[in-house]
Amino acid sequence: MLPYRLLALDLDGTTLNDNKEISFPTKYWVKQAVENGVIVSIATGRGRQTAEAFRKELSLSSPMVFLNGAEIWKTPADLFERHYLKTQDIFRLHRLATQTDSWFWGFTVDRFIRKPDWQDEDVNDRWMKFGLLNNNVTLIKELKLELESWGHLEITQSAENNLEISAKGITKEYGIRKVCSLLDIELENVMAIGDSFNDLQLLTSVGLGVAMENASDEVKRAADKITSSNEKDGVARAICQYIFEIDYREKL
Repeated sequence: MLPYRLLALDLDGTTLNDNKEISFPTKYWVKQAVENGVIVSIATGRGRQTAEAFRKELSLSSPMVFLNGAEIWKTPADLFERHYLKTQDIFRLHRLATQTDSWFWGFTVDRFIRKPDWQDEDVNDRWMKFGLLNNNVTLIKELKLELESWGHLEITQSAENNLEISAKGITKEYGIRKVCSLLDIELENVMAIGDSFNDLQLLTSVGLGVAMENASDEVKRAADKITSSNEKDGVARAICQYIFEIDYREKL
């Protein structure tokens, strides 16, 4: 019997290499996990609009967690739940991005909207996530404090120069907990792999949290184990070592 029933995979910096591709070894070992009864769920900050191609590439039909937990699907055709930001907050976030000359993006039910795409009427769409990016890291820290002071938002990061904003309480951990309840799986039977701050809560709540070698020091300190980088098939190696309990080098 394999030690974990559910494998939760981040995409960027984890399952994807720096060219935003899934390597052959990663695809092979994900397939081996699925064929041996492990449920593999993507848990990503991406929206379905930009993550669906990778789900298809991995041939997964299991529950998926998108937008850091703001959108959860039981199957590719069966939506489970969505969580929306308030229109007033989108207005304020857009104004903050404009005032600080920050790049911004976000996901609504139907669209992936970036700064050049913005139309004033977009504020009324059903937004699930809003992102801010500025290479002035000091400014990002100040913006994070400002947004936290609003008191009703969930703010996380996928890099030190960005902020990802969702409704309060919406995280990848929340999403995977929901998936576990759907599948009648305990969190202790979950292995999660990630690399960034938006993976932190998930990695520390599951049975085995695995950080990529390219993760930040804070994430690596919080994880139970560290695997190779996303450029060296870290996900494939972790599946071999912690799910199948074999030496990846034997399968090269």
